[in-house]
Amino acid sequence: MEKICEEENGNDEDGDEAGGCRLEDDHDAVALPCRDEEVGSSQILEKDWDFVDNEQLESERTVGVQRHSDDGDAVFVSPSGFMDNCTRSISSLSSSSSSVLCLTPPLPSSVELSAVLTDTRLTLDIYLGGASALPLLWSSIPGHLRGLRYLRLGSEDERALDSALGVLAYLTELRSLAIRGHCFYDAQGNPMPGLLTTLPTSLVSLSLLGHVDLSFNQLSVLPLCLLSLPALSALLLCHNCISELSPDIGQLSGLNYLSLIGNKLVSLPASIGQLKELHTLDVSDNLLEVLPNEIGSLGELVKLGLSHNKLKRLPETLGSLDSLRELLIFSNDLRVMPPCLNELPLLKIDARDNPLGQPPSLPPLPPAPDEALPNIPELHLLFNQHSFSVTSAGCHVFLPGGAQLLFPPGCLPKLTTLQWAERRPQRKWVLLEEHDILLSRPLELRPHGIKFLKTFLQPVEVCIAHHRKKWKEVVVRKYDGNSWSTLPTSLRKGCERHTISSLGVPSRLACCSVSQFSWFIVVGRPVRDSCSVSPAGAFLVSSTDPRVKLHFPPDSTNQTRTITLQVLQVSVSEVQALCGDPQASVSPLLCLSQTPSLHFLQPIKVQVPLPPGLTGHTVDKSCLCLLHGDPTAQTWTDITSQVSLYVTHLYAIFYITHFSWYWLWYRTQSCVSGMVRKVYQRLKQFKVQFMVLQRKTDPAQVLLQCLPANKVEDRIQSLSNQYDGPQPSDLCDLLEGEQFFAGFERGLEICTDRPDCVGGRLCFVFYSSLKNLKEVYISPANGLRGPVRGEVSFYRGEFPSGLPEEVLRKRKGHDSQWLATLPLRLPALDAENQYITDELQLPPLNLGDPESGYLTEANLLSISLQIGQDWRMIGINLGFSYQELERIQYKYRDNLGGLILDMLFHWARGQKSAGPGAVSRLMAAMIESGRRDLAEEIEDIVSLGKQKYTESLRRVGLEAEDEPLCESQQ
Repeated sequence: MEKICEEENGNDEDGDEAGGCRLEDDHDAVALPCRDEEVGSSQILEKDWDFVDNEQLESERTVGVQRHSDDGDAVFVSPSGFMDNCTRSISSLSSSSSSVLCLTPPLPSSVELSAVLTDTRLTLDIYLGGASALPLLWSSIPGHLRGLRYLRLGSEDERALDSALGVLAYLTELRSLAIRGHCFYDAQGNPMPGLLTTLPTSLVSLSLLGHVDLSFNQLSVLPLCLLSLPALSALLLCHNCISELSPDIGQLSGLNYLSLIGNKLVSLPASIGQLKELHTLDVSDNLLEVLPNEIGSLGELVKLGLSHNKLKRLPETLGSLDSLRELLIFSNDLRVMPPCLNELPLLKIDARDNPLGQPPSLPPLPPAPDEALPNIPELHLLFNQHSFSVTSAGCHVFLPGGAQLLFPPGCLPKLTTLQWAERRPQRKWVLLEEHDILLSRPLELRPHGIKFLKTFLQPVEVCIAHHRKKWKEVVVRKYDGNSWSTLPTSLRKGCERHTISSLGVPSRLACCSVSQFSWFIVVGRPVRDSCSVSPAGAFLVSSTDPRVKLHFPPDSTNQTRTITLQVLQVSVSEVQALCGDPQASVSPLLCLSQTPSLHFLQPIKVQVPLPPGLTGHTVDKSCLCLLHGDPTAQTWTDITSQVSLYVTHLYAIFYITHFSWYWLWYRTQSCVSGMVRKVYQRLKQFKVQFMVLQRKTDPAQVLLQCLPANKVEDRIQSLSNQYDGPQPSDLCDLLEGEQFFAGFERGLEICTDRPDCVGGRLCFVFYSSLKNLKEVYISPANGLRGPVRGEVSFYRGEFPSGLPEEVLRKRKGHDSQWLATLPLRLPALDAENQYITDELQLPPLNLGDPESGYLTEANLLSISLQIGQDWRMIGINLGFSYQELERIQYKYRDNLGGLILDMLFHWARGQKSAGPGAVSRLMAAMIESGRRDLAEEIEDIVSLGKQKYTESLRRVGLEAEDEPLCESQQ
């Protein structure tokens, strides 16, 4: 008998533990024939559902492709042969059916019938709600569906599922049925659960059904109809809610594979021993405390999975399982191993994480009254209280903003004064790695380096409030003045009576144990799944996307190394928009790393899901590209021709010998590597907008803020009662942690003695989860009086090293680092040098003068109503910059009339001090813009005005002697 010690990690389940998800039921591609032959029930042999590769059979996590030979034996089909056969089936079906049957809805408009249906296979679990297409197909082509042998349905849409279940009983040729959840993900990236709760009793008519997969659903009991299926040989009920198996399960005499991973079983029925043909039984991740002695009757059992249960002992009857080769019992409560297992010399046992050899643990004694834990005093601080004292009795300190500090009794020998401060994020106090998000402001605790005594109760804890991100792992990082370190972090909710919002919602806390004080921040990073790889091999499954798996074969390394896997989900719609390729699609991005960084001695098998919308028998393999990323050089290389890449029904599998970034792309355009760099950079960038708002009661107080675009509207709505200001700026691209500046120009000044003022500009650092804002006071420049019109411009700081070229080229204005400009206005000063906050009553806007040309405000209004879509050209000829026109257009994006009025009257106000000739300039702009009709109308108005002006002068006797009037009298 061979035992695997705790330091050995060669078993596949090792990766399951590290990855947080154990999927041992990957029979996704079991028996996937593409041939047209009819196979009778007598040809369904017991090994139809077995994998040919014994190593894959033992791991039960890889995807195999099989088909039946003429004599019923299962043979392996190569990817190329598989695709050729499927292509012929698809083309023949497409020519006969797709032209007369439309699947839209329920399937997307781009989906043809040949994409989901071949001669014997129907795949409806790659489109949300796709199960509702089954009744449509049955009503349209029932003759073809009667020959179906393999059917896959998603169970996330209840209505679609119910309609499909009513058709199943008519598909009497079915050999394989999969109705699974977790096929799709919601907007936050969470897998959508299956909604299947039972199966109709009419399924007993499926006498040829041999493979059933109902994983990731909500079954509470074993559907009784399954017990009446005579040919059933493989049954997968993983990740349901089954708490008890029916005693009648022994009726499934032909069953050779049974998986019940991730249910709520507390016991197994004695009738389990009647499954004489069972090869594999896996009941891991349940609540089992004992096993029935009848389990020793499973004479053909090869693999038994019992990990992650509550077993305290194993029955002696296990010694009679002569065929047993693999026993997985790790993570239980076993203290002794039955001697009978020593009689099985070929048995491989994984007994990690069990208290083997330890004496039974006694229940803890209740503490004596005088030894009971003392009540730790609480201390609630205000924003202006930055120091506090802690005695040897300990203290629970609640900081403003939600953070908490816990000092247990005895951690300090005497009364000690401590300080805290919440810092503005700066590069010195913030360290962000690839795809990290800052979730809190830096918290400084002083005195730095203070040592705390070890106590038997618990260590000193620092808990920092944060805004949690979906699909992010939250960790606390510490800066000791020289280097950064990531601390072991636990997440919990704050105290109910100590909340950080007016709604009374407890804060989310990231807590860590500390031995000394320094600077602390909370960071969200992509979830990291890790495992140790020894010479015996290992297996790692991503906890965020269980479809991503790494398999390390034996002898792939001669020394133990630590492997880290990160998976980043990518929006396909964003990729298509950036590429300009409507057919482009991408798999999740894999970030692989290892310590030490050495090449592997054997190729490592990597499994990733195919890009969304693709299946193994519809994908054009010539359009698949596997790209390798170099994190140092920020480059991507197409390595498709350099690796062994093959495709199964749902996955792509390739082999590599060193770790970096890997990304699977499907594209129809020839160039891909440059586009990948662009898309990858966008994963790290945020679409942001700038805001400048003035307080209504004090216009000199200005709020400047930079926000991600999706947060702008809510922010404006919350501030509208206190502040006035223009619309937000256009969208800009910023990186997490990028520096930018705000400069006040054209008549506005700020105090340059501010510590955050650099070169006359205010310095900011953008963090997507924090409020990037400052409140400042502005004043008229150079002692200006009266209303002041100025602006705030935003500029990029130092160019980040990895900024894409298209972003670098997007520069406007006189400064090459310009980002956006927003206008401001200060009201006039009164006699006491105070701002007049009432609405300014401007005089009527009359343009020009009577001698050179004169237009009243009513004339301008009449002209504006006739400008229409020519407003932009007219604005350019009037001297507006492109930036000013874009700002006006954004402000009135749904109001063309308001847009034209704003532009025309804004120009007219600027002509008040420009001297005579304003009307002539307006007429010239109209002519240059191709609106001579408006220029002639303005000329008529001006001529009539001059005539009236001359007549008025004559009436009062003020005409000059040398006027033409005198000439007319001669």
